[in-house]
This record gives sequence, C-alpha cells and structure tokens, in this order.
Amino acid sequence: METSMDCCASVPRPGASGPLPVSAADPPVHDQVALEGGEFSMGDAFDEGYPADGERPVHTVRVASFGIDVTTVTVAMFRAFAEESGYVTVAEREGSSAVFHLAVAAERPDIAAADPTVPWWLDVRGADWRHPHGPLSDAEPDHPVVHVAWDDAVAYCAWAGRRLPTEAEWEYAARGGLEGRRFAWGDELLPGGRWRCNIWQGRFPYENTGADGHLATAPVRTYSPNGFGLYEVAGNVWEWCADRFAPDYYAQSPSADPRGPESGDRRVMRGGSYLCHHSYCHRYRVAARSANTPGSSSGNCGFRTVAG
Repeated sequence: METSMDCCASVPRPGASGPLPVSAADPPVHDQVALEGGEFSMGDAFDEGYPADGERPVHTVRVASFGIDVTTVTVAMFRAFAEESGYVTVAEREGSSAVFHLAVAAERPDIAAADPTVPWWLDVRGADWRHPHGPLSDAEPDHPVVHVAWDDAVAYCAWAGRRLPTEAEWEYAARGGLEGRRFAWGDELLPGGRWRCNIWQGRFPYENTGADGHLATAPVRTYSPNGFGLYEVAGNVWEWCADRFAPDYYAQSPSADPRGPESGDRRVMRGGSYLCHHSYCHRYRVAARSANTPGSSSGNCGFRTVAG
C-alpha cells in the first residue's frame, strides 16, 4: 500500500508567512460545542495505518476543557476575515495553488504539473480560496474554505481571537465519545448502507462515481454529526492542527495535553479529504494523520478553530 503522504496532501511548498492581522474589533461568533476535559486512548487501535504516519502506539491522553467549532471555517467566514483585515493568503501572494486534476476550472496556459510523482495534483494559476478550482470557478459560501496554508489558518485565528486545535484535542473531539473505534461514527464505513463522509468512490485518480454526491467539497453540515455534534470530521477537507509533525512522537508523547514535537518543518493535518480512498489512502479513519509544510495550500485542506 502507498506510504507517501503526497498521495492526499498537496506537493509541499515553503510559502512565506506574512504579518498577523490585527484582532477583530468585534470578534465573530463561532458555532461551537464546549467539551469537558477528559481522558481517551489516542492512536490506531486496529494497526491499519501507514508506518510513516506514526499512528501507534495507542496511548492514554488527557485533555483540558475547550470549545471547538462544529464545522470547519466556511468560505463566508473567511471572506469576512479577509475583507475586514485585508489579509492576503499564501496562494494569492504566490499566484497559484494545487488543484485536483478532475476539478480544474482554468484555461490551459494557467495549468502546470505540480510534481510528476503525483500527477493528479496540478499547479493552477489563479486558484485560491475565492476560486477553489481555478480562475473559472467561484467558491460557495457554505463550503469549507480551502487553499489556506497553515500560516493563513493561524492568521485567521489571530484575527478571530481563537486558535488551531492541538492534534490531541482534534482526535478527542472527532471521536465524539467513542472509544477505540475506526471511524467517528463506529467501525463500519457504510452503516445502514448510507455514506457518512465525503471521500472518493471509484478508481483513483481517474474515475469518481460520485456515489456520495460530490466530486470535490461538500457544504458543511452535509453529513450527520458525530457524538459531540461535530460535522465532517472525516473526509471533505483535511484540517490543520497546531502541532508540528514527527512520526515517532506518540512513543514519547506526554499524557497530559500533548502539544507535539518542539521542532519539525511540517504541521499536522487530520480528518482526510474528498480524495481519500481505501485502495491507497485510508486516512479518513479517526486515528489517521498526515502533514504538510506550513506554506502549502491545496483544494482539499481547510481548518476549524478552538477556544480555551
């Protein structure tokens, strides 16, 4: 099976973070759930992960109380931030971003191969959060914002008076109170024959049958929430976390409120995306991890925020 993170994360780019925006005079209200602190078993209980991802050993973790968004940050929410603060994302500054090849909406001169080893990713000039598939597309307000680098997500949080979740907080929230389960809703992918997440169906990367109704992103709140009331914690878009990434971190992780390794050039992403498929990228499991550089952006990565 594929072990590279590049199958579902876009080609890494260094990017260049800009200055953080001034905090909003009237911070936006985020629809969130307040979670009491608790203890859970973090990691892959089924030993189904990729060794390079470092999903094991399963270890006991305690997190303090925090509040977390019920959905990822939407296009409408990010637009309010950009318009008030004047913030310009990494993709906008660099002039292009990674788009999945079947979703591209651009003229041929605006399309280039991102990396021959992952030909399904194309570097599209004019692709950004306003134009998720390229300059001939427009973002829908109720969809998750994409083409946001980790640096951009941190900038939004600074403006909104919030922060990115730690990886431990993210998994605790995504599990929704279910201990040691494969997915955020249980162990079966299709309970009752119903899709519970937006992932790939068909033969990747050439054909998506669209059995779940979507080629790319789905609107937030499309699928049933987990036990804590969080939507789309599996599939749809990858979600940035605060932590740096190291595949051996779980073996040395502290048990109380782990914050990730102190060094590293990549940041953790969680949840999988609409490009995940069991044949090559089983990362819509609740324990699954991936990572990318903080200046990288793509059409399948967004974020949600926390407070506390």
